[in-house]
Amino acid sequence: MGFTIGGIREIRSGARRRARSPEITAVAECTGLWGWDVAPGARAVRSGSGRTDCSCGAADCPSPGAHPLDFGKELAAGATLEEAATAWSETPGAAVLLPVGRSFDILDVPEAAGRGAMARLERMGLPLGPVAATPAGRALFFVAPGAAADLPGLLYRTGWDDADLDLRPLGDGDHITAPPSDLGGQGPMRWLRPPAPETARRPPQARLMVGTLAYLCARVCV
Repeated sequence: MGFTIGGIREIRSGARRRARSPEITAVAECTGLWGWDVAPGARAVRSGSGRTDCSCGAADCPSPGAHPLDFGKELAAGATLEEAATAWSETPGAAVLLPVGRSFDILDVPEAAGRGAMARLERMGLPLGPVAATPAGRALFFVAPGAAADLPGLLYRTGWDDADLDLRPLGDGDHITAPPSDLGGQGPMRWLRPPAPETARRPPQARLMVGTLAYLCARVCV
């Protein structure tokens, strides 16, 4: 089951009327418009001493506020607004996490390099998928699945395999926090390039942008 752009406008207006949270509306967009699975995620919690704890309750949590909840119900692509509301009522306040390695992989670069790469790729007429920004100053490029495994070979073929690049691949088993959810208590995620129907379900191949990303990463690191 899918939504149209007009349908998502109705979801948004309906969400306002029923006081839906931004996270619930975001879940409905991710599953209904963009065709992504969604998982409820933990939240970072500031203790009285200023320490960052995790809403999962584990005292030794290695990733406070940045992992799926073990007891949360993952929603498959196509879930409706009402299904999102029901799932999030069971995990109130959960962050919106997207499993990587299914519909897309991620290339993670410094935001400055990412912004420069976006401008160059657009001037070259090359396809771009969604690009998210983290509160820690990173840009996350959505690319076709398989990019994480293929990255070493892609860097070799473009002549960047021996460079010290701040370019991180995320693939199967990883998760990212979707806008507008908070990332680990650092602040909200945001879109540098929001999802669009033509690219969300079929993001571009990483080989079309790896050379540009590597070049901009090398310049930013200098």
